[in-house]
Amino acid sequence: MEQLFWAFFTMVAGVFGCVAYFFLSNLALDSIYPAKGPQAGANINKANAIRPWLFLFPALFVLGVYLVYPVINSIWLSLYDANGDDFVGTANYEWLIQDGKFLESMRNNLLWLVVVPTLSTLFGLIAAALTDRIKWGNLAKSLIFMPMAISFIGASVIWKFVYDFRGADQDQIGLLNAIVVAMGGEPEAWITVPFWNSFFLMLILVWIQTGFAMVILSAALRGIPEETIEAAILDGASPLQIFAKIKVPQIWGTIAVVWTTITILVLKVFDIVLAMTNGQWGSQVLANLMFDWMFRGNDTGRASTVALVIMLLVTPIMVWNIRNARKEMS
Repeated sequence: MEQLFWAFFTMVAGVFGCVAYFFLSNLALDSIYPAKGPQAGANINKANAIRPWLFLFPALFVLGVYLVYPVINSIWLSLYDANGDDFVGTANYEWLIQDGKFLESMRNNLLWLVVVPTLSTLFGLIAAALTDRIKWGNLAKSLIFMPMAISFIGASVIWKFVYDFRGADQDQIGLLNAIVVAMGGEPEAWITVPFWNSFFLMLILVWIQTGFAMVILSAALRGIPEETIEAAILDGASPLQIFAKIKVPQIWGTIAVVWTTITILVLKVFDIVLAMTNGQWGSQVLANLMFDWMFRGNDTGRASTVALVIMLLVTPIMVWNIRNARKEMS
């Protein structure tokens, strides 16, 4: 009950705090630059120039504290030793490019980048196209989108049961091994198989993100002018030709935005790997490696160095995604 009370108190305080800030700051600005007297026109112009920044200040302050400062602090820590006491210069970066686990993490992240956005976008596009053509399409969309409501940890627990392995002399409760045994095969500890286990983990994120891709792409498909589709039908185009040569080219910008959005998420993937393998059996990724050095190795220098690598990989894609999204909106 105490936790519920403090959670409720925090929400109420946050809402009323925001309302109070905007009301009082607006009142203070109007008192400093009153819209009356001989300077009324100049005061109104000054107040109008300041007001947007006044309203943006809370967001800018939070971004500064929780985004800009951590980046600067991470750069600083990456130049120091494990405890952050002694300056070591580029020693952490030299360690990074020679560390086997880092190279493994980069290789696995590259695999995730190729497989997950591709399959999620492809399956989402197919689902968007097919569900718009069937009567129970809305129900199908709800079922496909449902995994988006599950946390990554929750999804990992679900898929642990799918991949569960028991000895050959025991009944298999894992769905995948039960199917394999029913077909006359031998059960396998799937998530312990090097290289291939990464693909089994990727499947979890594809399962989650397909619903996101489907919703965005479905909206884009519905925005295609009916005239172009009707013209293609009159010209004798088949449904597959209409989809591939008429619809897809017209929503290519939206497909790119979906692709890059999932790519950014993949670069930061952590929860699934932590819950399923904890980076063992050759499945390590960058975010999990950073977590290991920070909270298990107690080395802030190396953890910060890995964190900066993740940031450098994410930033260009994020900037490109924002620019592309603005083009779509304009």
